[in-house]
Amino acid sequence: MTDLITLHTHSAFCGHAKDPLDAMVDAASRAGVRVMAATEHYPVNERFDPFKHASMPLERLEPYCQAVFEERDRHPEMEILLGCELDWLGDDEDRNLSAEDFDRFDIVLGSVHFVDGWLINSTRTKERWGEVGVDDVWRRYIDLWCDAAASPMPFTVMSHPDVVKKFGFYPSFDLLPHYERMAEAAREGNRMIEVNTSGKYAPCAQYYPSPEMLEVFARAGVDCTVGTDAHQAAHIARDVREAYDYMRHAGYRRVAVPRIGGDVSYLDL
Repeated sequence: MTDLITLHTHSAFCGHAKDPLDAMVDAASRAGVRVMAATEHYPVNERFDPFKHASMPLERLEPYCQAVFEERDRHPEMEILLGCELDWLGDDEDRNLSAEDFDRFDIVLGSVHFVDGWLINSTRTKERWGEVGVDDVWRRYIDLWCDAAASPMPFTVMSHPDVVKKFGFYPSFDLLPHYERMAEAAREGNRMIEVNTSGKYAPCAQYYPSPEMLEVFARAGVDCTVGTDAHQAAHIARDVREAYDYMRHAGYRRVAVPRIGGDVSYLDL
């Protein structure tokens, strides 16, 4: 039986997760998770997160890193990666970032949550979908995602590749050519993707990515890992085994497992 992994988790170090890091790790241990990544939302500036809700405040970055090291000591039975989820902001980037800033991390998740400064997956600003238009949001999201995958930033995994579908808003145009473009960007950028099980519990009621998108990534030879995107301890290993079946159905025969130090191993599905 394939070991349980989750390479995408959050804790109370950010503004919108429920449980502290130690509770998340304890729950993972009880569930039998063998490899877990703590991937807190990397700080964004007040312009994007005025309520300190979407990301981890900058002043918590060092305590967060130290806390992950302490969890490693408490749980020698698990491999616990120090990671972060880094938002790609495109031309709106106002942080002075370089790839070297992320050398300390074992895993860096690349995400597109902000489209032209707008947090597209927030219920607080959901009404903007009607103002901007679904087709335009999807096209802009895909452009930004491909830019991120091709960028010099050290993204290990492009997380929840179609999180833009969260609210169940879908475009009128054929998505297959765009899936192929995204897969090519990931392959050329040497990025892996994830099956993110949280999507099933969002309004779209479907894992990220969709079965059709996942099949395109599999055909392109893009490696795939699994993350629960848990924001509370009760969800730490939610649907991981189902995600393995989902990958198999899409054509994958192994799951990629980032490891401490940046190496990647594989588990047969």
